[in-house]
Amino acid sequence: MSVPPQPPPPPQPAAPGLRTGTLTTADISFFVVSAAAPLTVMAGVAPIAIMLGGIGAPAGYLLAGVTLTVFAVGFTTMSRHVGHGGGFYAYITRGLGRPAGMGAALLAMLGYNGMEIGVYGLLGSASQDTALALFGVEIPWLPVSLAGLVLIWYLGYRSIDFGAKVLGVLLVAETGILLLLAGGVLLDGGASGLTFDSFTPANVAVPGMAAVLACAFAAFTGFESTAIYRREARDPRRTIPRATFIAVAFLGLFYAFIVWTVIQAYGSDKVVQAATDDAGGLFFAAITTYVGAWAADLMHVLIVSSVIASLLAFHNAINRYTLSLTEEGLLPPVLGRIHPRHRSPYLAGAAQTAVGAVVVAGFALAGADPYTQLLLWVNTPGMIGLMALQLLAAAAVLCYFRRIRHREGVWRTVVAPVAAVLLLGAAIALVTANVELFSGAGTATNILLVSLVPAVFVLGLALALRLRRTRPEVYARFAAEPDGETPAAREPAAL
Repeated sequence: MSVPPQPPPPPQPAAPGLRTGTLTTADISFFVVSAAAPLTVMAGVAPIAIMLGGIGAPAGYLLAGVTLTVFAVGFTTMSRHVGHGGGFYAYITRGLGRPAGMGAALLAMLGYNGMEIGVYGLLGSASQDTALALFGVEIPWLPVSLAGLVLIWYLGYRSIDFGAKVLGVLLVAETGILLLLAGGVLLDGGASGLTFDSFTPANVAVPGMAAVLACAFAAFTGFESTAIYRREARDPRRTIPRATFIAVAFLGLFYAFIVWTVIQAYGSDKVVQAATDDAGGLFFAAITTYVGAWAADLMHVLIVSSVIASLLAFHNAINRYTLSLTEEGLLPPVLGRIHPRHRSPYLAGAAQTAVGAVVVAGFALAGADPYTQLLLWVNTPGMIGLMALQLLAAAAVLCYFRRIRHREGVWRTVVAPVAAVLLLGAAIALVTANVELFSGAGTATNILLVSLVPAVFVLGLALALRLRRTRPEVYARFAAEPDGETPAAREPAAL
């Protein structure tokens, strides 16, 4: 007796992926600018730049912005030719090879984790300062930092468009308070009339400008993360370049403008002494004088929200790097699971939150200071690592376009990348030479913090060589184009 043929089993639903076609140019710009934490950078770091470099400090931020704009020329040009969602390590793999790409992937994990986890210390210390300034009470920093970990996990767990809306609100608030300060100074005419002495050669070409430039480059950290959101962007070949240039231009001009207005608030002849006497209170005293005490209170609150925005932006970037490395086969597959409703890499986010909690708790148990140790010591290798990624990416652009047939211009594929390599190399030298400004530590600690960057990169090179021998199939498909299309076949697109 014959058995009737059985119908084929119903097709299984595809595993959920990231929410594609969601992020606009504005959304991605919010992520990038929020990572830089403009209010925190201005109120916390700009006074040090003024103290060290004098009234020429605004020009330092402009010079850093110009340098990173030159880098962005080659970076965004290559973004049209790379469809992979792995950000910098995919670009570096295309130009410098798989070993360098794997080294870059580990550097990216060090850089973004270092920039985020250290900032939990800043969240705790900023909340302490705010509670003391507004209510006269002292609160412990650790519960605040741990609560921040839970909040950032939840925001990252939700959909990417939800996160973009949150960042949009927080970014408007923190830039708004700085513009309120600037408006008060300009309407009042400053302490002794408005001048543009900050931009004269005599005030720019001063010995302290090297330290100013180091502070300025650090203030742009994270701007390159636009490429990480490629899979979730609308029309990524246009959205990514636009968001990158908007972020760099906004940060460079905004930083320079705000620092210049604060100099006008005190007067060119008095601002350096004011910054030396009370660097932490420079912006608060200025906004109290020109706007009112209520605005200073609001600035205290918005510094906390600025830190939260920065944490969320870096958290989302880390999750997407983790997802990419999971898909490459370098991390456990479980970390690559996507939430079926929110379409977020929620287990990658949970793992990153757990790592952050361990580091934060470890520093607390050791009796470390949340600002001078947790923030500065963890952030420093993260910042240098991301700058090293920028340098490698600029070199990769130059090498990539020398190897393929393309229709891009010489400015985009040769001149700008060469200039970016030279300028970024100089920037890294400035930062490492002035590393004590960022770490607040002694020589031995500084050597250890800086050495982490090349050590992690070399570890990535060793991993690549090991994979080439033991798992050649994983090595061969590392950073491959997702659709099988060769990069050289991609046509240039207008911005």
